[in-house]
Amino acid sequence: MRTFDLLSPQEALARLYRALDDAGVGGDTRLAARRALSTPVETVPTASARNRVLAQEVVSPTPLPEFRRSTVDGYAVRAASTPGVMRVIGEVRMGELAALRIRLGDAAIVHTGGNVPEGADAVLMVEQARPIDQNFAGKIQTQVQLAPGDNIIMEGEDVKAGEVVIAAGTRLREQEIGGLLSFGITEVTVTRRPRVALIASGDEVVPAYAAPRPGQVRNINTPMLSALIERHGGIPLDFGILPDRLDAFEQAAARAMREADVVVFMAGSSMSERDYTPEVVNGMGKPGILVHGIAFRPGKPTLFAVCDGKPVFGLPGNPISALVTAMMFVVPTLWRWQGATNPPQPAVVNAELTHDVRSPRDLEHWFPVRLIEGNRAQPIPSKSNLIFSLARASALVCAPIGVDRLAAGATVQARLFD
Repeated sequence: MRTFDLLSPQEALARLYRALDDAGVGGDTRLAARRALSTPVETVPTASARNRVLAQEVVSPTPLPEFRRSTVDGYAVRAASTPGVMRVIGEVRMGELAALRIRLGDAAIVHTGGNVPEGADAVLMVEQARPIDQNFAGKIQTQVQLAPGDNIIMEGEDVKAGEVVIAAGTRLREQEIGGLLSFGITEVTVTRRPRVALIASGDEVVPAYAAPRPGQVRNINTPMLSALIERHGGIPLDFGILPDRLDAFEQAAARAMREADVVVFMAGSSMSERDYTPEVVNGMGKPGILVHGIAFRPGKPTLFAVCDGKPVFGLPGNPISALVTAMMFVVPTLWRWQGATNPPQPAVVNAELTHDVRSPRDLEHWFPVRLIEGNRAQPIPSKSNLIFSLARASALVCAPIGVDRLAAGATVQARLFD
């Protein structure tokens, strides 16, 4: 492919995903069997498995609940006994199975979550009953007509024994963790977190802790993308800052192929004589570069590759471009690598644009906005080196390909930052 034959972002990602599917890496639910064979897995405690991706389906070992339970404090009765007078024959204590049986005209005291005794088919709420005397074995009266099943959770009403309750590929949330633990499943098999090599470069780039001399800049891309990658399931590997030498790029690439599952070059993917990333990536494995140049702003020179089954990215070195392209392309690839069928989706709100925004007609243009006065989106002037234009922003707004102007007052979709 000739450099900078621009593809739309959607076409570029589709090309990357097809190559990963062919390599048996990640994929959607149709590739579950292939994923199970190719994606590394590990066992982790269920209680700490939030945001991990389940590698094997979970089948309920028992029904849930395992016994009939009352949803209220009250009296276990037969619905046919209501309305009317009933004799209280005992109490079902919490944590115990009932030893008594309810017949027509009987009632037993039960508590919320407690076992409903045999023979009862409804529970009368305590506030719906009036005691006729103060004796424990006395009588109650109600004017309420109950129906069978009222105020009872039946055995297996939530989950039946042998039912698939969580499918492979599910990204575990708090509710799935609670569900697993309700069965006593204290460990789960999940796909391993992908190790992501972060390779910064540039003779002018120094570590963030250093005092830069005139003409030098601090490396903020590595720690910034590390935070993003950790939040989306990856393990960032800091490969340091490469000098602008071909041999340094080649050595880092060889190490990344040994140690990482995903490789991200930051800078070096443009067209100057110091941009070694394309040459090096094509030597890292087959099929090599799939996309070089995306109709996307910020980040037109972004590069996608698959090298011997590993996704490789060449991102721009400018901080805004690096962060936005990582959000849009690296993050969904990480979830796909893990096999997630329900990756987290950014929150989107409708907002009214406060000012006109000009956009390059041939690019998908994402620009930062600040949400003010409810749902009004105020564009923030930005250039690709000015990271605080994103720090001041609430969201990103997209001007799609073919649109060269978004007018003030237009309703736009604002993609919220966390």
